[in-house]
Amino acid sequence: MNASSREPAVRPRAALAVLAGAQFAVVLSTSIVNVALPAVRDGIGLSDGGMSWVVNAYGLAFGALLLPGGRAADLFGRRRVLLAGLALFSVAALTAGLATTPWLLLTARTVQGAGAAAVAPAALALVMQLFPPGPGRGRALAVWGAVSGAGGAAGVLLGGVLTESLGWPWVFHVSAAGAALVLGGTVLLVPPGSTPAPDLRRLDAGGAATAALGLTALVYGFTTAGRAGWGSAPVLLALGAVAVLLPVFLLLERRHPEPLLPRRLFATGPVATANLLMALLGSVWVGVFYFLPLYQQQVLGAGPLVAGLSQLPLAAANIAGSAIAPRLAARTGPATALAVGLLALAGGLLWLSRIAADGSFTADLLGPTLLTGLGLGIAFVRLTGAAVTGVPAADAGLAGGLVNTARQLGGALGLALLGSLAASATAGYAAHHSRTEALTEGYRTAFLAAALVIAAATALTPRLARRTAAAGPALRPAPPTAPTAPTAPTAPTGH
Repeated sequence: MNASSREPAVRPRAALAVLAGAQFAVVLSTSIVNVALPAVRDGIGLSDGGMSWVVNAYGLAFGALLLPGGRAADLFGRRRVLLAGLALFSVAALTAGLATTPWLLLTARTVQGAGAAAVAPAALALVMQLFPPGPGRGRALAVWGAVSGAGGAAGVLLGGVLTESLGWPWVFHVSAAGAALVLGGTVLLVPPGSTPAPDLRRLDAGGAATAALGLTALVYGFTTAGRAGWGSAPVLLALGAVAVLLPVFLLLERRHPEPLLPRRLFATGPVATANLLMALLGSVWVGVFYFLPLYQQQVLGAGPLVAGLSQLPLAAANIAGSAIAPRLAARTGPATALAVGLLALAGGLLWLSRIAADGSFTADLLGPTLLTGLGLGIAFVRLTGAAVTGVPAADAGLAGGLVNTARQLGGALGLALLGSLAASATAGYAAHHSRTEALTEGYRTAFLAAALVIAAATALTPRLARRTAAAGPALRPAPPTAPTAPTAPTAPTGH
């Protein structure tokens, strides 16, 4: 019996469930700690400033290492990198839950973010491998979009339940257990396929290092600016580092025979425009999950559990939007479907900009969050598909890393800008109004700015359509009779 006969049978739906579980774990760990932060601060002795780094340490490592993680998946095997990332993620999450000192907790969160940076692009690349272009891929991306949106809302809900019932360490223990479960499922259900021989000479170490450092400095600068101000020394130093690292990165990319970001990735198809739109979508996505719980807790007086439960309609609408996205695209065309999703999202955000200081969930939040969630689901599925359309098979992991980087980077920068706008509006309103009225004005301003961002993104959808059309036959699905296409479910090359 040879090695290949011992591999698990190819069951694309079961493999998709496992890979979607990996994405769910990554997104869940971004939001599950939000509601638990005050309890974490009191339980482990963090300062108020240190409390924010429980979130930022994960986000910085995740965002900075996504591109190297995606490239490593292409060079060393996607399934292999996925398994390593899940193991690192699980051990780091367990360590965070067992931590008794701030430095250990923040170190564990950083390592957990590094593990997530390997998991997300490798899992997406494997999905693209298992499902060739066509209706099957559309349905797979719908599942991917549903779990991505549901993970954010589920994190807020689960964080509130666990913190109030079992204590804050369990928000990390649950993440560790979930990643371990997905790791076992990957071993059993995701076929190994052919894996490349590891070759460190092909890895653009200089490009990976400068990209990671540059993205870290950029995200740190924008994140810190919301708290310390744009003229503060840490922000100016971080942005100055970006100004130095960016040209160094471009120089290294031109000289390396296999650069981290090869030009061929952007040569055809809608990849560049799709990633720009994903960054704009990410800037709003993070803001929605940040400002909604704050409004409910600081203005409406809801507790952590109620604030978490209130995310369920948003999550349900997001799942519904992800489910209908492929059918909408089939009926109206991909560009029109994307425009519909973005317009629905902009409408929901504009509706949220009318929240009241004496409002309620039913009157002020239920309707707009349903519309917002529906638009988010449709737009995310369409943009994820566009960002990997026409990408050479050898670069699938990198394309997955790039679209995740765009969303993560857009989220960090967008939240910093929206947070600054909200803080300025609150400060200007506070002199002649109550605290809750001033806070509400800040949140209204943030939601209005987010609606304008998505309206601008909608204006770019015709360009995305032109780029897709210009790529021509290269982006069309292979005919059913094509022999053993590398992405066909019957002959995967799962790395």
